[in-house]
Amino acid sequence: MSERFGFELPLLLLGAFRAIIDELHAELARLGHPGARPLHGFALQALGQDGVTIGELGRRLGVSKQAAAKTAKHLEEIGYAARAPHPDDGRSAVLTRTERGTEMLRLSALIFERQHERWAQLLGGERLGTLEEDLAALAGETPGMSMNELPGWFQ
Repeated sequence: MSERFGFELPLLLLGAFRAIIDELHAELARLGHPGARPLHGFALQALGQDGVTIGELGRRLGVSKQAAAKTAKHLEEIGYAARAPHPDDGRSAVLTRTERGTEMLRLSALIFERQHERWAQLLGGERLGTLEEDLAALAGETPGMSMNELPGWFQ
């Protein structure tokens, strides 16, 4: 049994997440994406390969349509997404990734791979594998946390 208090687990998970994300964004800034923020990666993943309407973006992110519209506007302003008329509904628009948005996701994936390799060296490959399996099991117990339940993600 752990010698830690129960409240420490979420703080440790948050700290590890924060370390990964802070390093990611420092590296993205160095590689030409100084305005990239964590929400941008989530939103660009939620767009999927074919893009989505603002309403669908909101559903995929679990936010209101108004919050999704604000996120979409910001993604357009920084050049990560573009809006085009919906092919089947003249009242709607489809938000898609731009080349710059796709590049940011590609770079993020490469940086995450390097972080993973470094963590494997730090912890050992077997320990890291066990940690990942344990975290996947814990996330699988939480409704809505499975990446497979998030439409459009990681496409």
